[in-house]
Amino acid sequence: MLTLLIAVGAFVGYLIAYHTYGRWLSRKIFQLDDTNVVPSHELRDDVDFVPTKRQVIFGHHFTSIAGTGPIVGPAIAVFWGWLPALIWVFVGSIFIGAVHDFGALVVSLRNRGQTVGEVAGRLISPRARVLFLVILFMALTVVLAIFGLVIASIFKDYPESVLGTWISLPLAVAIGFWVYKKGGGILVPSLIALAIVYLCIWLGAYAVPIDIAAPVAKLQTSLGIGTSGFLNVITMWTFVLLVYCFVASVLPVWVMLQPRDYVNSHQLVVALGLLMIGVVVAGATGAANLEESAPMIASSLPSDAPPIWPFLFITIACGACSGFHCLVSSGTTSKQIEKESDAQYVAYGSMLLEGGLAIMVILACCAGVGMGAFEKVDDATAGGGYRWEARLEADGSHATGAAAWNAQYNIGKKWGDFKLSNKVGAFVNGGANFLTSIGIPLKLGISVIAVLVACFAATTLDSATRLQRYVVQELAGTLKIKPLENKYVATAFAVMLAGFVAAMPAAEGMPAGTGGLILWPLFGATNQLLAGLAFMVTMFYLWRRNKPVWFVAIPMTIMLIMPAWAMLWQLFNAESGWYGQDGSQHLFVTGILILGIQFWMIVEALIVLPRVKGVAEEGLPPLKKVILAGADGSSGPNC
Repeated sequence: MLTLLIAVGAFVGYLIAYHTYGRWLSRKIFQLDDTNVVPSHELRDDVDFVPTKRQVIFGHHFTSIAGTGPIVGPAIAVFWGWLPALIWVFVGSIFIGAVHDFGALVVSLRNRGQTVGEVAGRLISPRARVLFLVILFMALTVVLAIFGLVIASIFKDYPESVLGTWISLPLAVAIGFWVYKKGGGILVPSLIALAIVYLCIWLGAYAVPIDIAAPVAKLQTSLGIGTSGFLNVITMWTFVLLVYCFVASVLPVWVMLQPRDYVNSHQLVVALGLLMIGVVVAGATGAANLEESAPMIASSLPSDAPPIWPFLFITIACGACSGFHCLVSSGTTSKQIEKESDAQYVAYGSMLLEGGLAIMVILACCAGVGMGAFEKVDDATAGGGYRWEARLEADGSHATGAAAWNAQYNIGKKWGDFKLSNKVGAFVNGGANFLTSIGIPLKLGISVIAVLVACFAATTLDSATRLQRYVVQELAGTLKIKPLENKYVATAFAVMLAGFVAAMPAAEGMPAGTGGLILWPLFGATNQLLAGLAFMVTMFYLWRRNKPVWFVAIPMTIMLIMPAWAMLWQLFNAESGWYGQDGSQHLFVTGILILGIQFWMIVEALIVLPRVKGVAEEGLPPLKKVILAGADGSSGPNC
C-alpha cells in the first residue's frame, strides 16, 4: 500500500505545486506577458525559429530533458535507500529543477532566443560568456558520448527495443510534412503513429528482435580482428546513432524534431499511465511491497561506495535538477515558444512531469524489482529466440522481495561492478513487473519499457547535438575560427568528437566503447555545476531589475557547493581519487579545469554583483530585417 500512496501523493503534490508556486513565479516574478514579441516570431526562419503550439513544444521539451538521466540516476541512488532519493526528487524538482528550467527559458525568451551562455556575457561580463561556453562544450561532449553508449547498450541487451525505437523516425518525417506543408492537424496522425509504434513494439518482442551480435561477430572473423578491437556491437550502434544525430540536428525542427517528440510524448504518457495503473494494482493487492523489497535508508553498502552527501545531489540530476535542461530551455525551446504565457506550462510543467517519471523509476527499481527477479534464457522455439524465466533461489522458489532486489543490485560487490546494464535493467525489469500485474505478458512489458528508455534517450541525444552545434558556432565566432561557424561543419565536428570519446577503451586490451562510460562520474558533477551557473545568470537577470532573488539564490548556492564538493572528493579521496591514479589522468585534468572555470565565473560575478543592482544590461543590437517566407506563406524579419 505504501507504494501506491507514494505514487499518488507525489502526483497530487506536483499538481498543487504547479498551480501555486509555479503560478506565483509566472505572474509575480517573471510577469509573463503575451504582448511581448517572442523569438519564434521575431526571428522566424522555419528552421530553428518556428512558432509552435504549446502542446507540441511541450512534447519536444519534455522528451529532450527526460532522457536516461531520470532513469539511470534514481536507479543508482536507491543504493543509499529509497527515502533519500524520493525526498530529493520531490522537493528538488519543485523548488530547484523547475525554477532552473523556467528561469533559463524566460531569460532566453527575452534575449532573442540566445543561450544562457550568450546572455551571461551581457548580464555578468564578456569573460563569463566565454567561460560558460567552454563548460557547455565540455558537458555536451560528454553527454553525446555517454547517451550514445547508453542507447547502444539498450539495443544490445534488449534487441526487442530496436524496431519500436527506429520506426518513429519515418513516421515523424511523414507527420512533419503533413502538418507544415499540407496544413493538416497533428493530433490524429500522431495517435496513428503511436499505434504503429506499439504494433512494432509487439513485433519486436515476438517476431523481429533486431540483434546485430551475430553479423558483427562474422564481420570480426572475416576481418581478422578480436572482440577487444574497434568493431563491436556497442560501437556499431553508437556510430549509427551519431550519424542519425548529424542528419536530425541540421534538418528544420518541423521535419523531425517536433513531430517525433510529440509522438514520443504520447508514448511516455501511455507508458506512465500503464505503469501507474500497474502500481495501483500491484500496490493494492500487495504484490509490490516497498518496505520488504529495498532498504528505506541503506545500512550496508559496497566498501568503495561514495558518501551520500554530496553524491545524492549529482547522482540524481535529471528528475530533480539538471544543468543540461538550461541548454534545452535556451537552446531549442525558446526558439519555438509561440507566446510568453506558454513558458510555465512548457518548462515548469515538464520538469514536474519528469519528477513524476523519476518517482516511478524509484518505485520500479525497488518495489517493482522486488516483485520477482528473472533472467534471459536462449530458446530457439520461443518468439524472438529467447524467453524470460524466473530466477530461482537455492530452495527452488522464485526470488522475490529483498532476495530479488539484492540479485539485481549485487549487494556486497564493489560499487563499480554495478554496470550500465544493471542500472537500466533495474528499471526495465521492475517496470515490466508492474505491467504484468495488469495482465501484460512479461516479454511484451520488457519491450515496452526498453523502447521507452531508448526513445527518450534518442531525443535527448539529437537535441544535444543541435545544442552542441550552437555552442561550437558561438565559440568559433568568438575565437575567429571561420569554418566552424558553418552549421554543417560545426555539427560534424561535434559528432566526430563525441564518437572519438565514446570509442575510447577503458584500459589496454579492453573493447572500444568501454572508456566513454568512465566519464559518467565527471558528467554528474559537471552537469550540476552547470545548473548552478545557469541559476547565476537568472539571478543577475532579476537582480538588474530589482526583483526578488532569494528563490534563485538558495538553489544556486546548493547547486554550486554540492557538485564542487563531489568533484573534489572524486579528485582527491584516498581510495579511488583520480589524482595519481593510473589511467585517470584525463579525468583529473578535466575535473581541475572545470572547477577552475567555475571559480573564475564566481569571482567575475562577485566583482560585478554589487554595482549592477537595478542597472539594466546593455541592449541587443537592432535586427537587420530580411523578408523570409514562412511555411504558411507568412513572412517575418530575420538577422
